[in-house]
Amino acid sequence: MFVKVNSGAVIGVDGYMVAVEADISSGLPVFDIVGLPDSAVKESKERVRTAIKNTGFEFPVKRITVNLAPADVRKSGPSFDLPMAVCVLVYENRIPVEAVANAFFVGELSLEGSVRSVGGVLPMVISAKAAGITEIFVPFENAQEAALVHGVTVYPVETIAHLVSHFSEQPIPPLTVDLLNIFGKTKTESDVDFADVSGQQLVKRALTIAAAGYHNALMIGPPGAGKTMLARRMPTILPDLSLDESMEITKIYSIAGQLNQKNILMTQRPFRTPHHTASFMSLTGGGRIPTPGEITLAHNGVLFLDELPEFQKKALETLRQPMEDGHVTVTRVGGVCTYPSVFLLLAAMNPCPCGYMGSSRCKCSDHDTARYLEKISGPLLDRIDIHIEAIPVDYHELSSPERFQEDSQTIKARVEAARVRQQHRFQNDATRFNAKMSAKQIKKYCQLTSDADALIKQVFENLNLSARAYHKILKISRTIADLDDQDIINIEHVSEAISYRSLDRKYW
Repeated sequence: MFVKVNSGAVIGVDGYMVAVEADISSGLPVFDIVGLPDSAVKESKERVRTAIKNTGFEFPVKRITVNLAPADVRKSGPSFDLPMAVCVLVYENRIPVEAVANAFFVGELSLEGSVRSVGGVLPMVISAKAAGITEIFVPFENAQEAALVHGVTVYPVETIAHLVSHFSEQPIPPLTVDLLNIFGKTKTESDVDFADVSGQQLVKRALTIAAAGYHNALMIGPPGAGKTMLARRMPTILPDLSLDESMEITKIYSIAGQLNQKNILMTQRPFRTPHHTASFMSLTGGGRIPTPGEITLAHNGVLFLDELPEFQKKALETLRQPMEDGHVTVTRVGGVCTYPSVFLLLAAMNPCPCGYMGSSRCKCSDHDTARYLEKISGPLLDRIDIHIEAIPVDYHELSSPERFQEDSQTIKARVEAARVRQQHRFQNDATRFNAKMSAKQIKKYCQLTSDADALIKQVFENLNLSARAYHKILKISRTIADLDDQDIINIEHVSEAISYRSLDRKYW
């Protein structure tokens, strides 16, 4: 008897359909799985056999051959357990064969017959809907995630017996969720605010510009200056996620297995802070079967690298291509995957190994400082738009009860107004932010006054800037002008932009 059950898998951040084809016939009892299965898939036969027996159903003493099509793509993970069990249960007349024709099954089985959650359900269900399948059977823990996709009927399955009962005695109640309601309710107020940070007005201004134009930024300063404190408040001034952005991030976190029933939809911009011991593989994504890394988990959010020179040089250099292209391509034994990686890089570092350069506390030799700073390569530094120095905060700024600190909501309002100008500017382009403008767009949208043009020409010649640095200055100037609600870039905008590109001359 031949049985075909629809299932799915994931490549990169997209799901694709997998046909689980089973042929059950007379012969020596054997259970073979073909179609490029990995070890976890090959072990499915033992889980399926034991789970069906422990549920109280008969397992056929037959020759069973299961093919996972398409056969030229490697399959991984335990998510094919449930569709394989369904093939056997159809053969045993426990499930009608016609009931599985327009149904989709995915899930891992325990030895007692329970159905366990798996990763990547959301992109799989999206691919099933695109293929015209309307009935979705997923593990109970994944049901709310699957129900985020409109136009399908989602059945949460707890056990094999539960599934069999659905087709014979007691149908499983379909699960529905109110996507817009979830999207609105889970937006919570942050417990951190820019008003918490005393002083550092210049750094706050630089971070406002970075948020408005999605510019990468580097903060340099001694320990205790507030670099990390400021960085952790960066998400509070970024515009809220749109529903499309939220779903895109949720797909990534679904694949990474970082969703749960309390957090089924990502409604806050990601803020990822990998430790400086992180390897290049943990940043870009890796493993024998590629999975998303930190730069993908930071998609549409912030990637904060504290103590930047302490990261492995190889790890830092892997950031260069994603920062330019907005995606990362990972090639491993298990396949080639392309992950989205449009993130705002925010980095912090000390000016020397001890962090107290220029004070009596500093004991670093010139050689030690040079070696420390050389860990940041010129090409990587050139890709960071804004360089800003965080100086120590004095006692008066810390202790004065009358000090005025602008809160995040006020800054966020200015950032959102600048983003609206960019949306209008790029409404007919694929570009969304000033930081991502092409050379052609820079010529079109970065119109300078005559004195601003003269200033940037003088700086370009005197400082021997690279073409990339020149374009970065124009992009930052465009963002500053947007914050001032100006169409034309004037000399004040250019002057401020140039000031954010001068620290590399001081330290490097």
